[in-house]
Amino acid sequence: MGANEEYKKREPLAFRMAPRSLSEYIGQEHILGEGKMLRRMIEADRLSSIILFGPPGTGKTALARLIAHTTSAKFERINAVTAGVSDIKRIVEDAKNPILTPNGRVVLFVDEIHRFNKMQQDALLPHVEDGTVILIGATTENPFFEVNKALISRSTVLSLKPLTDENIIAILKQALHDKERGLGNEPIEISDRTLAYIADLCNGDARIALRSLELAYITTPPDGKGTIKIDEEIMQDCMQKRSLAFDTDGESHYDNISAMIKSMRGSDPDAAIFYLARALHSGEDIEFLARRILICSSEDVGMANPNAILVAMAAYQGVMAVGMPEARILLAEAAVTVATSPKSNSSYLAIDKALSDVANKRTGEVPMHLRNAPAKGMLDMGYSVGYKYAHDFPEHYVDMQFLPDEMVGTKYYEPGNLGYEVQIRKWMDHLKIGTPLRKTENPSDSSSDKSNK
Repeated sequence: MGANEEYKKREPLAFRMAPRSLSEYIGQEHILGEGKMLRRMIEADRLSSIILFGPPGTGKTALARLIAHTTSAKFERINAVTAGVSDIKRIVEDAKNPILTPNGRVVLFVDEIHRFNKMQQDALLPHVEDGTVILIGATTENPFFEVNKALISRSTVLSLKPLTDENIIAILKQALHDKERGLGNEPIEISDRTLAYIADLCNGDARIALRSLELAYITTPPDGKGTIKIDEEIMQDCMQKRSLAFDTDGESHYDNISAMIKSMRGSDPDAAIFYLARALHSGEDIEFLARRILICSSEDVGMANPNAILVAMAAYQGVMAVGMPEARILLAEAAVTVATSPKSNSSYLAIDKALSDVANKRTGEVPMHLRNAPAKGMLDMGYSVGYKYAHDFPEHYVDMQFLPDEMVGTKYYEPGNLGYEVQIRKWMDHLKIGTPLRKTENPSDSSSDKSNK
């Protein structure tokens, strides 16, 4: 028979199918394979504190539940979102109670440990350190960024990877065949091709795969023979769109934008568009994306193609004006422009070098002939005296000292050999711009009415 009210009241399939032993656990062979450290720790019941981090649906909570089934130590579970310092104190007191906890230790599973504030983490730290609490933390965020460094140093951080399509198919078959906890008693007909389709769409998230299979079962009426036939069309309706292991507030946000910027810098427009599409699909802030492209146009393209920053700025303004879905086109054009432009970071290097000099050197005063002289008395003191108006000279260039005496001969801007900077270099070589000048002596030129231009 099909789904009934009794079935609908049962725990979700993903919860019921949590592995009870290492033999039932599928995936993460790099930490749970034969001979691997974590497997040996679990089998010997010799656990030490660990932090499990990885995308949703990769088996972090399932692994903690498995440990709960196998350890002889008392097992406690809290969620960092709802737990407080008082919960930690209660667990520690129970662990130290010889009646409640004969062996004097407790395995504490903290789900979403990255949400623990500093006070909660500090309350836990001494008890992890003295071995009263064996910590198992689970997080989708990079713990090196989100978790107290002292806790990190007392734990082994284990990274869980997205499950492979083969892992997902094996998990689905396990659920379909299990008569005690799964759907083994239900008249379901589903092809290997449809299972592969589910695996492809869930992007390594077993929870999504099982939830979608269960939804398809519950909502699909049996045919005339009582068989529930689940095909790709039904699964497409249940899953709606491909799942992405992407959190716009978490590490994947930073990883994806980092890859997009590095792809533009590395002149790969296809990769830049791909990471842009991932970000847009996952609901990334379009202003943030436009801003990052704008920064890249200056930082990495720079003077090799000065027009790139104009395109990026226009895209930024356009994105803010039109919004999605049209903003995707503007962002794509700007990303491709930056990716396909010749690259130069010469102006970036120039300003950083100059900032360093200003912060760390004695750089002198503005030369007198460059200073403003709004009053005649200032001219009498030498302000602006000797200034030469560039437009009065051939090619609108005058060979004159502009840097302070202490900085004469310092080079900041070195044009590259790509794009527009080739022309800049030729022009600078032609005028001998950047040739070291001697320090200012007493200027012989008198001031003119152009001295303050």
